Formats: sequence, C-alpha cells, structure tokens
Amino acid sequence: MSANVEETEMTTQTDAANSGQTVLVHAEIGADGALRPIVAELLGAAATVGVPEAVLVTGAEGRDAAVARLGEYGATRVHVLVADDAATTLGDAAVQALAAATARTAPVAVLLSGSPESRAVAGRLSVRARGPVCADAVGLRWADDEVIARHSVFGGDYLSESTGEGGPRIITVRPGAVADRAPAVEAPEVVELAAAELGPVTAGARVLEVNARTQNSARPPLRGAKTVVAGGRGVGSEEGFAIVEQLADELGAAVGASRAAVDSGYTAAERQVGQTGVIVSPNLYIALGISGAIQHLAGMKTAKTIVAIDKNEDAEIFEHADFGVVGDIFQVCLLYTSDAADDLLCV
Repeated sequence: MSANVEETEMTTQTDAANSGQTVLVHAEIGADGALRPIVAELLGAAATVGVPEAVLVTGAEGRDAAVARLGEYGATRVHVLVADDAATTLGDAAVQALAAATARTAPVAVLLSGSPESRAVAGRLSVRARGPVCADAVGLRWADDEVIARHSVFGGDYLSESTGEGGPRIITVRPGAVADRAPAVEAPEVVELAAAELGPVTAGARVLEVNARTQNSARPPLRGAKTVVAGGRGVGSEEGFAIVEQLADELGAAVGASRAAVDSGYTAAERQVGQTGVIVSPNLYIALGISGAIQHLAGMKTAKTIVAIDKNEDAEIFEHADFGVVGDIFQVCLLYTSDAADDLLCV
C-alpha cells in the first residue's frame, strides 16, 4: 500500500480520465428491503473511472423494482442473485455474488458502502478476489492504468491517495462524500448468477430478529443526511440541547452532537459525530457551541459548507468553518425559528 499526502483543498470531484473497464458496485439493501441511498453515489463514482455495473442480492419479490432503480442510478448491467435468505445471513450471499461477478468480469475495482455490513463484506471479498482493500474513500480517479482512491485524513486537513498491488481494488466509500452521479440507463442488461458459479462460503452471523426503531420525528437519519445541525458542550445542558433539535426541524436536518455533549449527558450517543462516532459528509453542517476538537473534525470536515456559531471567538471550529458567527447560540438561533418569526410578525 502506498500513500501520497499533500496539503490541498478537500474535494470529492474525480479526474476526467476513464478506464473504460468494468467497475462493480455492491447494491446494498437496507433492512426495509430498499436500496440504500449510497448506491447512487457508488455508481456515480464508478462512472468516473470506468463502466458501472451493479451486483444485486435480493429476494424474488423485490428483484424487478431494484433492477429498474439501479438503471435509474446508472448501472449498465446488473448481476442478480436471488437469495431468499439474504436478509437473514449477514453478508454471506453478497460475498458469493460479488466473488462470482468479479471472476466473470475481471473489474478494475469493486465499490462498496462504508457501512459496517459492507466493510465486513469487503474484507471477506478481498480474500476471495486477492485484491487489496482501500477503506473510507471520499473520491476516485484513474491514472497510470489503475484506480486511485482518495481519503480525507487528519481531521480533513489533508487529502491522501492510496492504491495497491494484486487483484481488483476493493474500495469502501464514505456515505455522502461523492457528488458525482452516473447517467440513467433505461434498460440495463440483467445477468443472472447461477448457483453453479457460487463458491462455498463460511457461514457468518445470522439475523434472528429485526426490530424497527420508533422514529419520534420526521428528521432524516444522521448518516447520509444532506443537512446536519450539531450541538456541543456550549449548549450547556440537556434542556439547552433543545435549540439544536429546534433548528434542525426548521431546516429539515438531522441532529448531531460532539463527544463532549454526549459525555455530558445532553443527548444520545447515537448522535455523536466524530472519529469515534458517525462520519458525515452533508452539504451543510451547522455547529452550535462546538469547540472543534480534532476527533470531531474528523467526522464532519468533508461537509460541503460548514457554519459555526460559538461565543468563543478563538474556538478551533472557526478555523475550519466557511461561515462563522461569534455570539450566544441561543440568541442567534432564535432568529431562525418559527416562534421568533411569529413574534416578529406580531410586533
């Protein structure tokens, strides 16, 4: 593995060069049976360096709808494995399907989501395909007859590049990091993966039960959200964190938090953004009362636009923000809430 680190502005755009060769994409299915949003990103990234083809593992019932959606996302060909137990065997069928499609097409790269499930699949596929894994990419480019993965490192201050030797590059991509989209394909070619093509696989974990978490609001999930409003220690208390949720609801945004806010008990751990939490790459990230510790920056530095509000003018977050407001977060946010707007209308 080699890496070239250079100080440069963060970008998810890829170079214009294209290999014209096959790039496989794992069409990951969520617990709800639908394609995960990052599949569109993966096919878009694949189109910048090659010809995007998808590998789909699904039950018979959702097959046709998923193939049509993959065409909308830009897949020129869809390799389909119908496996009724795909939802209960964690990654087994996906490993078999990806390995079979890799053997059939000899792709220059295989792209997967950076989700925990897909990262496990990537590691298992690496052994079968004898290809190196490049993890947590934020972009791709084609140069010197190989796919090169780009990574955001050191809290997003640097952009590194990685490649490897051996079989196809197996690359996991950070959700929300790739803006490119592939042109739609009206009727992608469908290739059925026969059982005879599938090699044996060591049984992995089995899913015994799935319980959907009750949504208390219409807010989007943090991972993959286009807009995120996050609060830090500066909100002062669990009650104070309500301003974060209020602004998020005004903007239709997901709610995030710094580790300091979580450790202080202001909000749930599942909202933590950072190196030890959720890594996000939204179009807009609003930080309320967040100082800007490096572990937090590592989780959101690739946001397209960062807005920081904090009363401490020396807070590190301002060094990384596109727009900064020095002031009391409650007074500033009050200007953007419906309640404030109603008050102004009544004056």
